[in-house]
Amino acid sequence: MASILTKKPKKTKLKELKTLGQQLLSSRAHINNLPLLLTVITPSSPPQHVLESLLSLQSFFTTVLPDLPPSSNSKKRRLNDSAKDDPEFIYRTWLRSKFDEFVTLLIEVLVSPDTEETLREIVLDSFMEFVKLGNRGRFYSAIYHKLLRNTVHSATPVDFLSELLASKYFKYIDVRYFTFISMEKLAETLDTTNIHDDKTVSGDGDSTNQSRESMELSIHKIHYIISHIPPLEGIAGNSEHEMWSGSELSKLRKAEDKQLKTDKGDNDVLSPATICKKMKLKFTKAWISFLRLPLPIDVYKEVLATLHQAVIPHLSNPIILCDFLTRSYDIGGVVSVMALSSLFVLMTKHGLEYPNFYEKLYALLAPSIFMAKHRAKFFELLDSCLKSPLLPAYLAAAFTKKLSRLALSVPPSGALVIIALIHNLLRRHPSINCLVHRDVVKGDNSGTGTSISHKRIGIDHFKDEESNPMKSNAMRSSLWEMHTLRHHYCPPVSRFVLSLENDLTVRSKTTEMNIKDFSSGSYATIFGDEIRRRVKQVPLAFYKATPTCLFSESEFPGWTFKFEESKENDTGNGNTSAENDVSTKRQRIEIECS
Repeated sequence: MASILTKKPKKTKLKELKTLGQQLLSSRAHINNLPLLLTVITPSSPPQHVLESLLSLQSFFTTVLPDLPPSSNSKKRRLNDSAKDDPEFIYRTWLRSKFDEFVTLLIEVLVSPDTEETLREIVLDSFMEFVKLGNRGRFYSAIYHKLLRNTVHSATPVDFLSELLASKYFKYIDVRYFTFISMEKLAETLDTTNIHDDKTVSGDGDSTNQSRESMELSIHKIHYIISHIPPLEGIAGNSEHEMWSGSELSKLRKAEDKQLKTDKGDNDVLSPATICKKMKLKFTKAWISFLRLPLPIDVYKEVLATLHQAVIPHLSNPIILCDFLTRSYDIGGVVSVMALSSLFVLMTKHGLEYPNFYEKLYALLAPSIFMAKHRAKFFELLDSCLKSPLLPAYLAAAFTKKLSRLALSVPPSGALVIIALIHNLLRRHPSINCLVHRDVVKGDNSGTGTSISHKRIGIDHFKDEESNPMKSNAMRSSLWEMHTLRHHYCPPVSRFVLSLENDLTVRSKTTEMNIKDFSSGSYATIFGDEIRRRVKQVPLAFYKATPTCLFSESEFPGWTFKFEESKENDTGNGNTSAENDVSTKRQRIEIECS
């Protein structure tokens, strides 16, 4: 009985909401039901009640919205004195204010963390219907921008809402277009806020940290939205792209062509090529505004990892990214490695000139790069950057020697990719083959009145710590490290280094190494390759005669394993008996080699 009593008010209230909605839709006499239904559209209300009120209000506003005047904050609204006294106009103005309130309540429900996912999806669909129809059949960008602004500036993550927008509505051309416009405005607003916060010194450290965390959360949301908009490929050649606020593009063009046959400029506005140009322009402005923000390190890395594929090909002028990329490339470390891909694309495909490129690239060669997450792409780009035949000999020699020195301190997988890189460098640049066949360096004449010169063995003129490749003295050095790798503990390394013994200057008899085959190597891949390797001869422990010793003299020339008893004289210390005990307990080991 108690359970029935507790459920009865909910049923009654839900019935009352249905009755209020039916009365509102049936006659203007029940217009006062409108504010009552609006009070139910809150995140704290039961989902069934919100849904019931939403359906009634959506049906009501869909019919009256085309006849409503612009919003009170709209620039298009101009009131005459006679219109102000018109009861019908006053009534419609009041309805417009209630619609604006309704839109605000829907946004609160959408961004609230307490809203159920199913209800949020229904509310978003209803909201987008108003975006579609609320501006006399045109895209209602004002309320759409308001939705995105509240989504970005929300204090709590709203990933589900962003995912819904990306999955259901970013396929429409007009939704993408106005999303780019909103992202540009929001990014500029955040940038202005950041500059204002830097100039204003606040004594409250907690509020400063909160504002910084709030900005980082907003930047994460902008990045998620802007990075999940589909690429612009195919717009210029496809005239059947769907629009959310109207029919397909082709139908819209036909209608406009009939009305504006004489106006050539207006016809070009709706052409696919013109739409592609406008989309690229908005795409470029949105990304440039976003990249000016103080990006958190995780967002920074995600942007650099995808910039060369997802952003640069679709920009109206890719050179505009040169400041951002050169600044990222100068940071050093992992950030420089990740910026290399995009910078290389700008240099090779868009004519970017960067004088210190190779000096910065040389500085990236460190043992830590062989442990980086994006090392495979880095080594492929490094090989591409050193492919030009116009590369000076001193620069090719500096990179070759630097890689050769690193081969002594990196894992076996790193040594393999270094050998492949050096193989390609020696083959492309015959002028540096002197590093392979250099004789022992001779010193100056010592003493006075003598003509005998002595050899200084073991002196390497290469300056490993020098950051400038021009001052590294690599041309006076040699690749003695490659000879050391012949005795490497890892068999694949010692075998692979033998490829450098070939005459690489004869290009017809040699081929370049594919760096991609070695750049992703690790201990696991090396071990797997060794297991799959077919061995023709297997070493066996076989002796024709029974061995009489553990080691033979031939294995250790110049060493002996015979221990003779040493006779020690008594020095008068009175410990003769103790020494005799020790000597009797000591093992006398004698290994005689037959």
